[in-house]
Amino acid sequence: MHVFVTGATGWIGSAVVDELLDAGHEVTGLARSDASAATLERKGARVRRGDLDDLDGLRDGAEAADAVIHLANKHDWANPAESDRAERAAVQTFADALTGTGRPFVLAASLSTLATGRPATETDLSPAVGPASHRGGAENLALEYAEKGIRVISAHFAPSVHGVGDHGFVAALVAAARKHGVSGYLGDGSAAWAAVHRADAARLVRLALEGAPTGSLLHAVAEEAVTTKEIAEAIGRKLDVPVVSVAPENAAEHFGFVGRFFALDMSASSARTRELLKWTPYGPSLAEDIEAGAYA
Repeated sequence: MHVFVTGATGWIGSAVVDELLDAGHEVTGLARSDASAATLERKGARVRRGDLDDLDGLRDGAEAADAVIHLANKHDWANPAESDRAERAAVQTFADALTGTGRPFVLAASLSTLATGRPATETDLSPAVGPASHRGGAENLALEYAEKGIRVISAHFAPSVHGVGDHGFVAALVAAARKHGVSGYLGDGSAAWAAVHRADAARLVRLALEGAPTGSLLHAVAEEAVTTKEIAEAIGRKLDVPVVSVAPENAAEHFGFVGRFFALDMSASSARTRELLKWTPYGPSLAEDIEAGAYA
């Protein structure tokens, strides 16, 4: 299968490209820079130069491929409305290009806001609807096309997709611990995050591409609920610094941008995903990765 991948040199996307190539698929990756293009070429992937604002390029990439995996996002924390706008526009472009083709369209989605007071399950629908909502309501927009001749699959990624080289949320928590000389958690530390190793997440995406039915809501989750206190304790052990509670009102000052997420409960089950795809995570746990030096 020839697969067009956005975010092809990102943290998750680069692992997905490797997984696809190893499985014998052909890949064309979207690349914004010469460095990204060179990385893809070294792997044996094709390159399409452009970005999420190049809607004509996205359309052409989708029409030339047998499938689309959309993993890119602007992640503009200073201007989330711009990230939401770009996400919705890209998904609308892919949906229009693929309508009636029967081709797979796998898109990345978030676990946040799916459930309150319990782990989210694959039956929970995103409340984000419309352009002004979280991620521009792009997931629900895509799912509208599940009965329009597209095999639409939504992959909800755990807030921690961890491994050596991760520069996401946990890396920011480690940086805050180094800066302040303490490893912090917010309040009583009972808020919990789901977690998954990057290699396991990449394998799930490939399995979804190859066999998940249209309208599937999948959870890339290996650990259902790792409390924020447990995350802080693992960081504390690795850095040999005290573990302390941080008052919620000091979240932004202590943790930076990740403070707005660290108090959120983003736990989730993946039982249905595992059964549907025969997917079993094999990678180390988040605490094991932290203590083994993945964030050193």
